[in-house]
Amino acid sequence: MQFWTPVADAAHRFADIGRQAEALGWDGITTVDSQNLSTDPYVCLAFAGHATSRLGVMTSVTNTATRVPAVTASSAMTVQHLTKGRMVIGIGRGDSALAHLGRAPSRLAWFERYLVTLQAYLRGEDVSFADTCIPDDAAPLVDTLGLAEAPSASRIAWAQRVSKVPVEVAATGERVIAIAARHAERIMFALGAQPERLQWGIDVARKAAAAAGRDPASLAFGAYVNLACHDDATIGRELARAGTSLFARFSVMHGKVSGPADDTAREVFKNIHDRYDMNKHAQAGGNQTTALTDAFMDAYAVIGDAGHCVERLRAIEALGIDKIAVTGPNFHRAQGEAKVAAERFVAEVMPAFR
Repeated sequence: MQFWTPVADAAHRFADIGRQAEALGWDGITTVDSQNLSTDPYVCLAFAGHATSRLGVMTSVTNTATRVPAVTASSAMTVQHLTKGRMVIGIGRGDSALAHLGRAPSRLAWFERYLVTLQAYLRGEDVSFADTCIPDDAAPLVDTLGLAEAPSASRIAWAQRVSKVPVEVAATGERVIAIAARHAERIMFALGAQPERLQWGIDVARKAAAAAGRDPASLAFGAYVNLACHDDATIGRELARAGTSLFARFSVMHGKVSGPADDTAREVFKNIHDRYDMNKHAQAGGNQTTALTDAFMDAYAVIGDAGHCVERLRAIEALGIDKIAVTGPNFHRAQGEAKVAAERFVAEVMPAFR
């Protein structure tokens, strides 16, 4: 089981944070791509990757609207070259990055088209100008310039100098899971920590892969898991509350609940949707956090002592999920009870999977 930890901080601190994460035994760090709220992820990951020798680095997540595929590919390949193959593109339809531009997540057809184009660039292939994801009302075709010679297709000229950057899709809904099953190296489920919800996602992915002519056995799976390792469940719930409300919202982004849920859980999902305040995205005290009941948090997230955390993660591992992006108290900024929880996870939970 791989364990990756999220980092949100100033770019110049990422070198030290990366060294700390590597020393503590983390497999990788992730950072967001939300231009209005955080610093540039590729700069941050380059700092962390350059300062380490083993640590993986990953966008978690970039999106298919704020950067054209050639730019995403080139940025990721630059970090891939710098880190000698430790870069991962984590990508989704977009959330806060688009909300702060007045937009909702990318449309599904656009999302799939973008993934196909991105993968072509990463493999060093030619991309038709029609597939570059630049609309005509933004810039006309180069043919209008009357040049003597011009490129006939789009290609990243130096792509063969680096190994292929893997693409991992953050997925919650059935249609996004199916798109990921057709085009991604790994599907990172944002469905919570309940085995029945994760198994549902795996079943959807395998069915979609088979329908597309891809061997379902070739799929790799990971999961975003809200987790707080603490002996006092009440304290643990408070530590995980903001992050849990953020990730649970993905299951009800457009008002309809994705994945299996009983009536009680559906009511909580609905309340999260109706109360969500993007101005307090991922922050404690946001109105969305008031929708979370103790029972919902104990099921959706992993909250409890080290033994409980190991048991819950073992159940996830048994499904065939071998990568966990842990969302919760973080080693590099935590204080007080959050620091206790972060240290216990590293000292008592991670070693059980090594």
